[in-house]
Amino acid sequence: MNNLNFTHRNTILISLLMAITLNSSATERATLLEKYSDQGVSQFSAERGQQLWEQPNDGTAPFTTRSCTTCHSQDVKQRGQHIRTKKAINPMALSVNPASLSSTKKVEKWFTRNCKWTLGRVCTPQEKGDIITYLQSQ
Repeated sequence: MNNLNFTHRNTILISLLMAITLNSSATERATLLEKYSDQGVSQFSAERGQQLWEQPNDGTAPFTTRSCTTCHSQDVKQRGQHIRTKKAINPMALSVNPASLSSTKKVEKWFTRNCKWTLGRVCTPQEKGDIITYLQSQ
């Protein structure tokens, strides 16, 4: 009986922690979108985010054409692989990976790094919000 209660309590505790984590992740994403809105963006679009995600861009050798799909794969519900390091990348779709985009600091870090490498420039607040909106819709 004690084992059952212990197991039941653990299940409840784990469920509560997951709910808190998911709620916290959603709050982080909402905070980011609000921040981008405060920078002059009126509306975000999943369609524009998908277009930007899949858009081929000129790069330098040996990766002369690159897009977000180059490392993250065409299907954001699948794992990707970094083109240079071959390191595995978790799925970006929130339906598969709810922890994706859960840290404002990490999201800003990766937008800075990946936009410069993929697009050759910093992403605008509109583009960042559109990509987050796209990944939330998947």
